[in-house]
Amino acid sequence: MKTTLRPLVAALAAAAAFLALPAHAQGAQEPIQPIAPAVVKNPAMVELGKKLWFDPRLSKSGFISCNSCHNLSMGGSDNLKTSIGHNWQEGPINSPTVLNSSMNVAQFWDGRAGNLKEQAGGPIANPGEMAFTHELAVDMLNSIPGYQAEFKKVFSKQKIDIDQVTDAIAAFEETLVTPNSRFDKWLKGDANAITKTELEGYKLFRDSGCVACHNGAAVGGNSFQRMGLVEAYKTSNPAEGRAAVTGKDADRFNFKVPTLRNVELTYPYFHDGAADTLGQAVDTMGRVQLGKNFTKDENAKIVAFLKTLTGDQPQIGMPVLPPSSDATPRPTPFDKKK
Repeated sequence: MKTTLRPLVAALAAAAAFLALPAHAQGAQEPIQPIAPAVVKNPAMVELGKKLWFDPRLSKSGFISCNSCHNLSMGGSDNLKTSIGHNWQEGPINSPTVLNSSMNVAQFWDGRAGNLKEQAGGPIANPGEMAFTHELAVDMLNSIPGYQAEFKKVFSKQKIDIDQVTDAIAAFEETLVTPNSRFDKWLKGDANAITKTELEGYKLFRDSGCVACHNGAAVGGNSFQRMGLVEAYKTSNPAEGRAAVTGKDADRFNFKVPTLRNVELTYPYFHDGAADTLGQAVDTMGRVQLGKNFTKDENAKIVAFLKTLTGDQPQIGMPVLPPSSDATPRPTPFDKKK
């Protein structure tokens, strides 16, 4: 059996095993679980992380913040095919949602960051994104009395360092979960939380084998899978997936399975942003991952189900950022040097 077909066979076997369960047992063994609300362990660190999240002074231009590419008003993404970086550079890959990212097996499409802390420092120093350096970012923060006082309160240290910065941003990101979707309410026993059409869409999604990859509380994010299991996926995007991290040819085009939570908000879809709509995404995934051509009616039902995965969006009060001091380096938004 070809290696690339094994996940498909496993998916169909899992669906068949699920359907063989007695009706009363199926409800207790759904492959998707409800999202639990965030538990804030250190409010002061989360508040500091929120300020850093929205602070564009962490970029060379003084214009780009974490929220630029992961807009919390837009499902934690930017709704662009690929993001816009420093000096209007075209990003190499679609910006994944930050919502529920704490549930991911790793961060970035290729999983090069093992956790949120590792991920948080990446864009700051990436010349194609925020285009700063960790040293310059820390110097900037150390020059601002308001940040000095807040970091000292949270970390009990005299000087700010990049570890503190990434710890705080990660603590804030951990709060960005979206519980209480209509589908969660259905999972918890509210039979009226979703419609008949949406339930039929879920059964199609489950029984077709989509749940082999899109499962768990985040409905994805917990594994890496090859894009194009049954039919080759054609794209001009140069991203290699896990192979760029592991150096193994077997990992080429293996990407982290994206979460489907709030998926109606996070268009366009796939690592290359090639699918503009959920309908297009469902059609493509059916063909290239499952070898299945969904009918127009089946596609519409699956899309209807996917829209039930939109949960309570984080209610974020915009922070008031501490003002720069006279010693704070000024940004250089029009510097053409990369």
